[in-house]
Amino acid sequence: MFAAINMAISLLKLRIGVAIAASALAGIAASSGPAPAWWQTMGLAVAVLGASGAAGAFNHYYERDIDRLMRRTRSRPFATGMFQASPWWLAGFLSLLVASLALAAATGGTLAAVFVFLGAFTYGIVYTVWLKRRSVWNIVVGGLSGSFAVLAGAAAVDPAPQVVPLVLAVVLFLWTPPHFWSLAAAKGDDYAKAGVPMLPIVVPPHAWTAAILTHTAVLVAISFVPLWFGQGLIYGLGVSAGGGYFIWKSVALCRTPTKQAAMANFFASLLQLSLLILGVVLDAFSP
Repeated sequence: MFAAINMAISLLKLRIGVAIAASALAGIAASSGPAPAWWQTMGLAVAVLGASGAAGAFNHYYERDIDRLMRRTRSRPFATGMFQASPWWLAGFLSLLVASLALAAATGGTLAAVFVFLGAFTYGIVYTVWLKRRSVWNIVVGGLSGSFAVLAGAAAVDPAPQVVPLVLAVVLFLWTPPHFWSLAAAKGDDYAKAGVPMLPIVVPPHAWTAAILTHTAVLVAISFVPLWFGQGLIYGLGVSAGGGYFIWKSVALCRTPTKQAAMANFFASLLQLSLLILGVVLDAFSP
């Protein structure tokens, strides 16, 4: 039972999916207008989780050859041969995506479903198929997948663009590169062996650490903009604590570009995103 659950979590990349679904909830919480009913909110979150899972499972399927080369990924079911490649798997992933899009349209509206699709397409096709093995810009463009989740949540409240959700989408876009570059720096041998041109693999330390620090500083600065558009104290405390810690660890990484410092920055990025999303959601419920 537990083995099957762990397999599903791995195959569908549910840890990433939960973060993306939470980003959609943040988009709802940050938007002005009548809040969707609880069942619509939960339905959209499940839809985002399902679409993300479909894209994540396709990523496992498509990358099974290089996953075998990387210590971090060689235990994935397609990499080990536990799951054999077959068009039926692709049909299953596509069915999950279609069902998720239908649920998104039913609970969040057509525009929300379009954003959910764009998020899955960006990760599954643009990042996984087109860019990951070919370009150092892979994760920069791939960062759009999380941004679309925020926009899907906002569209469920009001299809018209709003400042705060758009700012949060920009923050998510800028957050993804330093998050994954830090992981790539910590797991550099794996990415080099697999031939994946992540930035820390193809440029010297002074260049990739500067890129991480620059992205971090800009995204933290932009994360304060919603304070001028209605976000309150709880949000401000969250972005201050999380952003300050992320910058501190990014500076430490610039000074000492070791694998340990890179992994510490990776976890700092997770804390920053968690506090930002939590701040947005709690602010929505505060008087």
